[in-house]
Amino acid sequence: MLLATLIALAAPAEFDWFDYRGSDPDGGTPRAGEYRNPILQGFYPDPSVTRVGDDYYLVASTFAWFPGIPVFHSRDLVGWTQIGNAIDRPGQLDFARLGLSRGVFAPSIQAHDGVFYILNTCVDCGGNFLVTARNPAGPWSDPVWLPDLEGGIDPALFFDDDGSAWVVNNGPPEGRPLYEGHRAIWLQRFDLASNKTVGPRTLLVNGGVDLSKKPVWIEGPHILKKDGFYYLVCAEGGTAEGHSQVVLRSRSVAGPYAPFQGNPILTQRDLPRDRPFPVTSAGHAQLVQTPAGDWWATFLAVRPYQGDFYNTGRETFLLPVQWKDGWPRITGPGEAIPYVHRRPRLPAGAKPPVPTTGAVAVRDEFNGPTLPPYWMMMRNPRGRWYGLADGRLRLTPRPAGLGDFANPSFLARRQQNMNASASTLVRFRPAAEGDEAGLAALQNDEYWYSIALASRAGHRVVQVRRRAGPGDPAQGVVLASAPFAPTSARLRIEARGGRYSFTYSGPRGPWRVLRADEDGTLLSTKTAGGFVGAVFGVYARSGGKP
Repeated sequence: MLLATLIALAAPAEFDWFDYRGSDPDGGTPRAGEYRNPILQGFYPDPSVTRVGDDYYLVASTFAWFPGIPVFHSRDLVGWTQIGNAIDRPGQLDFARLGLSRGVFAPSIQAHDGVFYILNTCVDCGGNFLVTARNPAGPWSDPVWLPDLEGGIDPALFFDDDGSAWVVNNGPPEGRPLYEGHRAIWLQRFDLASNKTVGPRTLLVNGGVDLSKKPVWIEGPHILKKDGFYYLVCAEGGTAEGHSQVVLRSRSVAGPYAPFQGNPILTQRDLPRDRPFPVTSAGHAQLVQTPAGDWWATFLAVRPYQGDFYNTGRETFLLPVQWKDGWPRITGPGEAIPYVHRRPRLPAGAKPPVPTTGAVAVRDEFNGPTLPPYWMMMRNPRGRWYGLADGRLRLTPRPAGLGDFANPSFLARRQQNMNASASTLVRFRPAAEGDEAGLAALQNDEYWYSIALASRAGHRVVQVRRRAGPGDPAQGVVLASAPFAPTSARLRIEARGGRYSFTYSGPRGPWRVLRADEDGTLLSTKTAGGFVGAVFGVYARSGGKP
C-alpha cells in the first residue's frame, strides 16, 4: 500500500526530446563502392545472419535488456534497418532480477519453407528455446522449450538437402570436464512438425580443434553445406582478446569432423597490442552466401580506446570469405580487420532511416505512437510506467533505482561511438528527498553515472551521481551538485574515449559544466565485467525504498 501511494503521488517526469551524436577517431571513411566496419556499432554481439531470396536478416544478443533480440533487415549486407524485436512481450521470458549480462545469449536465425526460426538460450531464466514467425518483423511466438539441450548454450538450426533438420549447440563434454572452459559441440535431430529435438545426441567436437592444447569455450556453432562437405564453424578461445573462429568439415552431418590445419580462420590475437586504432576480440562468425555465389561473414569484435578498454561493447563486423582448397578463411595470419572495405557485389539498398555505422546523429522527438525499436529498458517492465503524449516522453518516478537490480523507470539506447554525447530537455518538479529525473550513462546496475534534477535537503538542485562498483550504495554517491530552481533543464553527458563530462543549462542559454573529465573506464567491460556495452538514457526515481 505504501509503494502504491508513493507511485501515485510522484509527479511524472517529461522529456521533450533526446539527442544522440557520435563520431570516432580512427579515420575510417569509406569512398564510393566501400563500406565501414563495424556495420552495427554499439553492443550488438553474437550476430547471426540468414538469407531469404535477396533479403538478409540478422539478430544479436541483448542479455537482460528488454525488448530483446533485435531483428534487422538488409538487401546489401551493409545498411541495416531494425524491423522489430523477437522478445517484445513481457510474458515471453522473465528476466526477474538477473544481472544485465544474463538472459538471452547468442541467438541464431534461420528460415525454411516460409517460417523463420530463432533458437536461443535464456541463461538463468529457462534454458534453451525456439521462437518462430511467418514475418521476421513479428509477432514472434512464445518460447518452445528444448529440454534435451539442458546445460548447453548457443543452439542453431541446420536444414539439410534431404529435408531433415538438425540442432547443433555448445554443451558439457562427456564425463567430467578436464579443465576450466572445456566444452563440446553436440548434434541432434529436430522434428519440424512438433518443434522438438528427437533421437540421440551426437558428440561432434570435444574441447576444440586440438584437445591436447586445452582449447577453451568452443561455442557458437553453425553448420553449412558446400560441394558435398558439411562445414562446422565455431568460435573458440573465449570472448576476450583470445577470441577466434575455427572450422572443421565432414562428409556426413553427424561426423566425424576433421579440423582445418590452417585454423583459426578469423582472429586478431596474433597482432601487436600497440597498433593504432586496433580491432580486437574477433570471433563468433556466421557465413552467408549471396545469390551471385559470393560468401561473407558477420562476426563480433571490439574497438578499444586504450588497452582492452571499450565502452561500446562487442559490435557486428562484416568481411568477405575466401575459399581455397576446400576451406574458408576470413582473415589470414597477422591480417588486421579493416575499418573500410569494398562493398559486396549486391545492389545498394535504401539508406537506413537510423544510421548504424560511422558518425551517428539521431534525434528522437517522441512525437510518434510508440518508441523506436532500439529503445530498451532493464529487464521486463513491471507495470506501465512510461508513455508518449503531446510530443513528450513521460516517465512515472518509482522507488526502484538504477542500482537496484530491478526494472527502474529508465529507457536507454546504445552508445555507438567512442566520442559521443547524449542530451535531453527534462521537465520535473522534485518534491521529496530522493526524487530525481534526468540522464544516465550506464553499463550495468553497479557501474553508472547520472545527471539529474533532484530534491536535496529541501532544495531543488542539479546533481551528478556515480556508482563505481558493488561497494558503492545502490543509488550511487553524489559527485557534484548546484542549486537549480527552474523545473525544466537541458542535460548532457559527453564521452571522449575513457573520459565523461556532465553539463546542464536552462531550457535556453549556455551550457554549464557540473563535472568534467570523470573516469569513464568504469563503464567498460574490462572494469564492469559481463558482455554488454554502455547505454545512454532517461530516467526518473521517487524517494523511498524499492
